[in-house]
Amino acid sequence: MSTAPQAPQDPSVPPLSRIRRAGSWLFSGHLLAVFSIAASNILLGLTVLTLPWSLRGRREDWSRAAPLLLWTGVYALWLVGSICASFDPPTSLGGLRELFTLSALLMAPGLVRGEAEVRRLIDGLVAAAALLACAGLSQYLVGYGDIDRRIRGPFSHYMTFSGFLLICDMLLLSHLLISGRGGGRWGWRWVALVPINVALLASYTRSAWVGLVVAVTVLVLIRAPRLLLAYFPLGVLIVLLAPVPIVRRMLSITDLQDPSNYDRICMLEAGLTMVKERPLFGLGPEMVERRYPIYRSPSAPRFEVPHLHNSFLQLAAERGVPTLLAYLAMNAACLRAMLRRYRREGGRRGPRADLYLGGLLALLAFNVAGLFENNWGDTEVQRPALFLFVLPFCLAAGSEEDAGEPDDMLPDRPEAV
Repeated sequence: MSTAPQAPQDPSVPPLSRIRRAGSWLFSGHLLAVFSIAASNILLGLTVLTLPWSLRGRREDWSRAAPLLLWTGVYALWLVGSICASFDPPTSLGGLRELFTLSALLMAPGLVRGEAEVRRLIDGLVAAAALLACAGLSQYLVGYGDIDRRIRGPFSHYMTFSGFLLICDMLLLSHLLISGRGGGRWGWRWVALVPINVALLASYTRSAWVGLVVAVTVLVLIRAPRLLLAYFPLGVLIVLLAPVPIVRRMLSITDLQDPSNYDRICMLEAGLTMVKERPLFGLGPEMVERRYPIYRSPSAPRFEVPHLHNSFLQLAAERGVPTLLAYLAMNAACLRAMLRRYRREGGRRGPRADLYLGGLLALLAFNVAGLFENNWGDTEVQRPALFLFVLPFCLAAGSEEDAGEPDDMLPDRPEAV
């Protein structure tokens, strides 16, 4: 039986799979390069430009991510409204840059699909965090390391440094403690755990410490509740062995006489006054810093601040209460999707439990830290956080079990967390 000869493939035209792979690598690259916002912007821009080719031939089911996308749309629309209602619209116009970052929410499920690609990206983030942590620790050699010159790695600020490490640390801890696949006792993930956590401790960033402790406590409750008994002796050990400046910094967390803590109380009062006066659209993007002197308490330690050191209060004061509610709804949509899939796939014994719990706990740590620092307003930290928002939908996009029906059509398993 004869077959018609096939036309030779043009070697100048790359296969469709290669184009899709390039889009996935560009998207991953913009997250791995967040330590250089310029490089991250270039890679994200190239991801957007190549999207028509990298998603060609794919039929995406956006229904499973509809709640997240809906509230993201409300968030974006209110951002535009707050710019129009701003005290100084030309200055607030710079807030539109955030829409570029938010585009990752739309692209991620089509470019990072399935467990293998999600794990590959998370491993890349953890490896990058370990290298950046080593870079930060190496700054001890050039005079950094005390409270006045905190290590920050290649980032512009120590809080940005600690915010990125915090997210990666929770993804790593969840993998090691839930899946148990660390590559052996001396696998690279166990090795990466050391510089990441040492750098977090050495950054003196209390907001990251609080977020880490809260998330780790939840992880311990899920994995091995009896380990909570070790908290007291571990605390005593840290007090006895940790350097005195770090112990002093830890003890200052609840000290209301600490100037930094008192300054945050003053910012809280000023921010609530801003929200009370303009609850619908806020002062406008970039306006909180400019108008803070009008609202500050006379006893506030600082006359000017860059932001209110609270992600939630900053959103409400800058863009209005509806924007804050939209942000909370985005978090809720993500958490609901992760919990549903986590329970449906077998709970803690499921094959991807570490991914779902890692995403949940990293987002929890991020938001707890956000009570004391405006990490949502920090682009270098916001971008990995946005990946956490879409993590369950990236896993669903490559899952064969979801090919026939969306998540809401599938029953939950009754297994408890």
